[in-house]
Amino acid sequence: MRSGNTFKAVESIGRTLPDVEVTTSWGQPTLKVRGKMFVCMAANKSAEPNTLVVMMDFADRDALIEDDPGTYYLKDHYVNYPCVLVRLSRVHRDALRDLVIGAHRFVSAKARRKKRSTAKREV
Repeated sequence: MRSGNTFKAVESIGRTLPDVEVTTSWGQPTLKVRGKMFVCMAANKSAEPNTLVVMMDFADRDALIEDDPGTYYLKDHYVNYPCVLVRLSRVHRDALRDLVIGAHRFVSAKARRKKRSTAKREV
């Protein structure tokens, strides 16, 4: 099953979410929430062309790769980061929407936790 997903599709989903900035990281299109990247096109040469990097926790990543290794994968460069590599040509549009929304929530929640812990130390 081939889909016509490109970063434009990712961007159109991202623009519906709060506090999203469309920018670049490592020369690749990126979506950030409050300055923190939550999805971007893979820049590392080990990734396949047309691959999206999606931030998420390690357990969710491992489950996706196990369930659908044709769509989701990892390369050594990305193993220690809370993210999964997604073949945009293979991912269904509904799944892509869920991935982008989930990554936005994951990174937003991480930023809020960090902000709270910093505020507690200042007291």
